Amino acid sequence: MEPKTICLLNDSFPPLIDGVANAVKNYAEQILADGSRAMVITPSHPDAADGDYPYPVLRYPSVNFRMMNGYMAGVPFSPEVARRVSEEKVALIHSHCPIISNLMARELRQIVDAPLVMTYHTKFDVDIENIIKNKQLQNAAKYALVSNVEACDEVWTVSRGAGENLRALGYQGDYIVMPNGVDIPRMRCSQQEIEAATAGYDLPAALPVYLFVGRMMWYKGLRIILDALTGLARKADFRMVFIGGGADFDEVKAYAELNGIADKCIFTGAIHNRDVLRAWYCRADLFLFPSTYDTNGLVVREAAACDLAAVLIKDSCASEGVTDGRNGFLVEETPEALYSCLSALLDQREYVHTVGRHAGEELYISWQTAVKLAMERYEIVIDRYRRGEYPEHSHPVEWGMKINGALMDTFARLSRLRHWDGLQ
Repeated sequence: MEPKTICLLNDSFPPLIDGVANAVKNYAEQILADGSRAMVITPSHPDAADGDYPYPVLRYPSVNFRMMNGYMAGVPFSPEVARRVSEEKVALIHSHCPIISNLMARELRQIVDAPLVMTYHTKFDVDIENIIKNKQLQNAAKYALVSNVEACDEVWTVSRGAGENLRALGYQGDYIVMPNGVDIPRMRCSQQEIEAATAGYDLPAALPVYLFVGRMMWYKGLRIILDALTGLARKADFRMVFIGGGADFDEVKAYAELNGIADKCIFTGAIHNRDVLRAWYCRADLFLFPSTYDTNGLVVREAAACDLAAVLIKDSCASEGVTDGRNGFLVEETPEALYSCLSALLDQREYVHTVGRHAGEELYISWQTAVKLAMERYEIVIDRYRRGEYPEHSHPVEWGMKINGALMDTFARLSRLRHWDGLQ
């Protein structure tokens, strides 16, 4: 494949770190490794250090909402970004967020005349319902989101469950499942590395160690974990390690204390060093992830990279590809079901580790493999776009995108002619 420039957009990017920002970063790195060119477009951030990347990171204006939700809210209009993008021969635009980033992507499509792909990563109905309490406004927000998605030339989802969630929002078009990869290598750490990473924590060698990695939010199934372990504590000793930060962090710790198991729980906070995190995966005996919110469960595959089996909710997105008792364990979404599973496995540590090895062999996918599959699909999308096989987008909002795109293009041309700096 000849080298191409792929334009990646998302509402978050370092120094804001979440699963989708991590996905975009890995896409850009693997596109470069393949010999093509990548550029990232994202909202401005006061702490950004974009010169550290081997690809351009273009920022457009934003409003600071970090006190409310930790994010910068982008204002999708930037002649300067339009100027920079128009100077590149962009072959394809890939949006990783169906809201602001996709609005910006639709405007840029008018300038560079390239196909637009959108990957749906997150269950946005949950976020909408958490932020907006009025039912009519919720429905309006969902309608706007779906309209934004339908304006893309091709829609990808990170799992079948994510696709069905998008359909539940009202989306009726086609989608392709394009899984994300994992940036943890497929190997276990040395014993020395494990001991160095976990030094100072109360982790008796004879006790089973359970692990959760992710945002400390109740909707991740954390209450199910704590309630199940409260029952398990009556018959066995163990250690439960929670890695991550989040809005519910203090409440989760308080609930562990209320249930009388605080002495068995370790809260490390967020760990950004991937080598240290990998060592924790290697130290644990089981990964507990009873979340029905997550659309892909990358942490499940991170665990699999370290031959660590996960206990998951049956029929959840995170459980896709998992066969109960073979490469993971599946339970109903109740504390009682999780308790029964953990109780039954207490004296079967060798069996649990065998299931973990199967998880590594059967569930792991690297970012190199994931982006290679995506780039092969890019070629098909580009070819179809050039042949005119995608429908014309005639939704009334599209006229607004065309107008904004034309305005940004005009201002970009003026900036080149008059050395006007534009919006910063």
